[in-house]
Formats: sequence, structure tokens, C-alpha cells
Amino acid sequence: MAFLAHLWLPILLSAIIVFIVSSIMHTVLKYHQSDCRRFTNEDKVLEVLRGENLQRGLYIFPFSAPKDMKSPAMVEKYTHGPVGMMTVMPTGPVAMPKFLIQWFVYCLLISFFVAYLAFHTVAAGSNYLAVFRVVGTAAFLAYGISQFSNGIWKGQTWSMTIKEVMDGLVYGLLTAGTFGWLWPR
Repeated sequence: MAFLAHLWLPILLSAIIVFIVSSIMHTVLKYHQSDCRRFTNEDKVLEVLRGENLQRGLYIFPFSAPKDMKSPAMVEKYTHGPVGMMTVMPTGPVAMPKFLIQWFVYCLLISFFVAYLAFHTVAAGSNYLAVFRVVGTAAFLAYGISQFSNGIWKGQTWSMTIKEVMDGLVYGLLTAGTFGWLWPR
């Protein structure tokens, strides 16, 4: 944990910068507005879902055990559709402060592990570019490349996935710039 004594400031500051910039990207810039879709008859769909007494979690439909996926009945369900995944959250008003706190803690966590990696791979006194390269790569892997799994496994549209990867690139570059600027000399 010796790296914390040297890198606490870039850890904290990079998380704050990413948090602020991501907030601007998602509230001021409107390019994420088209990411989510609405049911054409939302009230009817919500009424049916309320009748299911759903608990928080991820639901897959049609649901099948792996051994039954190729059975004629399941193939028919998949062919007829719809096929999807649905995340159910707790009922009640959106708890934006809770989500924002969790996002900030996530940013801190990424900066913490990026600092750990950089501290053990980049010497103290290294130039800005050497720090930027290692930190930027690690942060981009965490914030950006990790988003491809949503397009692969969760059915997220590729346009949304690419936007999130590009957001991750911005966050990675900001993290790299912060660490390069504040790297111990």
C-alpha cells in the first residue's frame, strides 16, 4: 500500500475529474438520449409486469435451461420472439444520489487499481508520456473496452456500446493526464 502515500492525490483528483466530465457528457451533451427505447404501449406492459410481482434482478426471456435451448418448443419461442433481457430495479423513485455515489466510488476504485499498476511498472521521476501510456491503457481497459461485453452478452445496441467505449476513452485519457501531471518526481 506504499503507492497510496505517493499517489493519493492523482487517485482522488482523477476520480473527481471523470465524475464531473461524465456528468457533463450525460446531462449537457445529448448524444446518449437515443440509447434507450420506450415500449409503444408502456402502461399496458407495466400493468402486466406488476402482475408478475417481479423482484430485483436480471430476467431472460424466453427462459431456458442450457440443455433445453435446442428443443423444438424453445426454438419456437426464440423464433416467435421477443427475445431479451430485462433488468428490474427496486420499485420507487429513481435514487440518483445513490447512483452518483456508487459511480464515484467506482471511479475511485478504477483509479486505485490504475495507481497500483502504474506504481509497480513506472519509475518515480518518469516523464509524462511514460506515465500517460501505462495509466491511459489501464484506465481505458476498465472504462472503455469493458463495455463491449454489453453488446456481446446483453443485447445492447452496438451504437450504444460504441458510445460507451468512446466515453471510456475520454475517461481513460483524463485519468492518464491527471496521473502524468501529478506523477512523483
